[in-house]
Amino acid sequence: MFLTLPSQPRKMACSSNWWRAPVYFTVSVLLAFLAISTALRSLPRDNSLPTKTTIAPLLLDASSALRKSGFNIIATLLQITPEIFISSPHSTIFAIPDSSIANASHTSWLLKHLFQYHASPLQLSMKDLLKKHRGSCFPTLFHGKNVALTKVDEKERVVEINHVLVSHPDIFLNGPLTIHGVLGPFTSMDPRYVNQGWDHIQAPICDSNLSLVSEAIATKNVVEWTHVIRLLSSKGFVSFAIGLNSVLDGILDDKMKLNSVTVFAPPEFSFVASASSLLEKIVRFHILPRKLTYMELASLPANATLCTLAPDHDLEISKAVNITQELMINQVKIVAPNMFESKKFVIHGISQAFKLGELPNTSR
Repeated sequence: MFLTLPSQPRKMACSSNWWRAPVYFTVSVLLAFLAISTALRSLPRDNSLPTKTTIAPLLLDASSALRKSGFNIIATLLQITPEIFISSPHSTIFAIPDSSIANASHTSWLLKHLFQYHASPLQLSMKDLLKKHRGSCFPTLFHGKNVALTKVDEKERVVEINHVLVSHPDIFLNGPLTIHGVLGPFTSMDPRYVNQGWDHIQAPICDSNLSLVSEAIATKNVVEWTHVIRLLSSKGFVSFAIGLNSVLDGILDDKMKLNSVTVFAPPEFSFVASASSLLEKIVRFHILPRKLTYMELASLPANATLCTLAPDHDLEISKAVNITQELMINQVKIVAPNMFESKKFVIHGISQAFKLGELPNTSR
C-alpha cells in the first residue's frame, strides 16, 4: 500500500494550535498508524528499555517542543509509536520537516526506514556535534547505516549532516532524549532503487573508526540524473530534458565532483537543435553546482551571483520591483519552485530559458 499525503496550506504550518488543523491531524495519525503497523512487528523487545508508559511524560514534553518548532508529523509519531525512534537507553532524533513528509509516496515500511535513519542510539546535543570533526560518522537505527558530518563550524555554530543543515538545534534536551530539527531528509529515498536491487537508503560509507570514506556510489548519481530527466519530461519540460540528456555524459565526465546541483528548467528550450558545444554550454548555464531550495534562493540579497556549470558565466538574483517582491533569476521568474527535491538535487521550473548573451562574462 502506498501513501500519498496532501499538501498543506501555509496558514496551517504557521498555526500555533495544531489540534485545530483536522486535515493535518488526520494525515499525521494515518502516517503514524501505517508506521506502527510494521514497526511493532519488526522491532525487537528489550526489557532494559523504558516502556511507552514510563516515559509518557517525557514524550509529551518532547512532542510539545516539536510542535512549537513546526515539526507536527514527527511530534505525533513520537507520541503514538516511539518504538521507531527509541531503541536504546539514550536517543537523538533528527526531525524531518513536515513539508518533506506530507507529499511522500512511500509504503509504510519505507517511511519507517526513513525515520529510523534519522534517529541515533547516541545522545548528541549541538555542543557534542560541534566537538566532532568534519568527516566523523555516527550510527543510526536503520540496519547499522551511518550518517556523516559534512560541515562543522564551531565559531558559527553550524553543523551539516549528509550535507543537510541542522536548522533547529536542541529543540529538546531532557534526560535520555535529544531532538534537533533538520532542513530536509538525510537521504534521497526512491522506491525504484529497491526495484533495481539497490539499497533505498543512500548512506555514506564509513570505516571501522567511523570516519567518512565515500559519500555516494557513482552509479546511483547517474540513476538519479536519469530520474531527473524522466521527471522533467513528465512535467512538460520535454525539450530541456532532451537537451540535458544529450549533454549528460559531458557533465558527468567533467573534472568537477558534483555532490549536489540546482537545475532551472524552462518549458521551451529552442537551443536543443544547436551545435553540441553550444547546447552543452547553455544547458550548463541552467545548472548550479550546489543545491539551493527556493527558500534559500529567496534569502540571498538582490544582485547576488550564482556560479553555474558554464565556465565564466554566472546567474544573478533579481527581485521584481513591485508589491510582491517576487524572486527572479536573470529577470526570469521561477514559476514552479522546488518542483523536485532530493538530497542531491533540486529543480525549479522557470518561465523561459536564460539567455547566455545577456550576462557579461565573469572570471572566477
